Amino acid sequence: MIKVPACKGIHLRILVLAFFVAGCTIGPDYKRPEVDLPKEYPGTQATTATAPAGVDRWWTLFDDPVLDRMVDEALAANHDLRAAAARIEQARAQFTVTRSDQFPVAGIEAERSRTRASEKAGGFPLPPEAIQTDTNRLVLRASWELDFWGKYRRATEAAMADLFASESSHEAVRMSLVAEVVRAYFAMRAADRRVELLAREMEGWTKALELQQLRLDAGAVSEVDLRQVEAAARGTEALLPLARQDRTQQEGALSILLGRSPRAIFETPVERSDKDEQAARIASAEVPAGLPSDLLLRRPDLREAEARLHAANARIGVARAAYFPSITLTGYYGGESQALGDLFTNPARTWNFGAGLLQPLFAGGQIRGGVELTEARTRELGELYQKAVAVAFRDVRDNIAAQTNARETLVAQLARERALSRTAELTRLRYDNGAVSLFEVLDTERLLIAARLEAIEAARARSTAIVNLYLALGL
Repeated sequence: MIKVPACKGIHLRILVLAFFVAGCTIGPDYKRPEVDLPKEYPGTQATTATAPAGVDRWWTLFDDPVLDRMVDEALAANHDLRAAAARIEQARAQFTVTRSDQFPVAGIEAERSRTRASEKAGGFPLPPEAIQTDTNRLVLRASWELDFWGKYRRATEAAMADLFASESSHEAVRMSLVAEVVRAYFAMRAADRRVELLAREMEGWTKALELQQLRLDAGAVSEVDLRQVEAAARGTEALLPLARQDRTQQEGALSILLGRSPRAIFETPVERSDKDEQAARIASAEVPAGLPSDLLLRRPDLREAEARLHAANARIGVARAAYFPSITLTGYYGGESQALGDLFTNPARTWNFGAGLLQPLFAGGQIRGGVELTEARTRELGELYQKAVAVAFRDVRDNIAAQTNARETLVAQLARERALSRTAELTRLRYDNGAVSLFEVLDTERLLIAARLEAIEAARARSTAIVNLYLALGL
């Protein structure tokens, strides 16, 4: 009667000591690395159309309902995005598993057995009641490794950082997906315009070829003139299948991004907008002057890199804790009896409480190697984080310049197209009056077709530059 309270007092003191020592956590606390950032982005205030207030849906800048629906479809069905969401669930489950190590483990142990002893095994005969015995046992068993040194708290901290990294990775996949959908949509629209342009040009060349044939039959022109027109027509005709193939490939790439099934890729046409893309051509994504540059640190890829660094830093504490003893409390409480009816009576009560300590003495350098491994891994991730920040700022710098240069290129290409269009009109008039040769007419037409194709590409590059700038800014 005296020993039980004394035992309980010992374990109570151990528990109290555990709570006091719980504040001791081995390993360095995480601090974000210092990064030498510029004060603000270089740039000028936007003077044309600006982004909508809700930058989380920046693609609405292009004012294209079809594009808006495609982005929503991709966000709902894209396989890569769904896989990234599944990785978040994995990280959340792993966090739950890791955190559980901080708490006691308890379970119910139930046992019922029947044993028969041999009547011939000993020199003395056993009494009949001892030959066959029953054992009934029902106890509550528990164990708890006290987290004196913060090993499990550091592991939980690392698991939480891994979870945050998975969430940031999912956001990075989401942003990249939206950007890829928008780029693919405008690439498909550019392919559409190239096919439409070349088809119209082929109609014009077919009529011109028929007219030259009539002139040749009438003796007004030579066969050389006919063959020159035919060669120009065949040149345009050769470009048309290539443009159609490019359009087919763009449609397929967009269907994959939208997460469509193989059957839908073959049978469901990709929707197009019936409106002109002037909004895409004149839209501006200039960075306002004075925008704080540290806003870029919210980019998902940078948040993921920092979270990985945080997790590695926490695992240094886990590795260092292996130098120190681990203390475990174990015990059980319940009943044990031969008769099932006596299992819950006071005389059948059974219990056990114990404490164990394990202090590593020699591990052949395993613990030291584990600590050095985690420290080196942390240094590596620290350098990669610094590099990721630098790359992110380079991306912003490059894309600020790219969207400005793309706008200037588009303006110049449109002006060139207008100039060549007027030149072609005047050249045809002069040819009809006999002032110039057919070669000059055909040369001007070839230049005009090339200019129109380059203007289409410049418009696509302009919209792509805007998309890339938003992606670089992490918006």
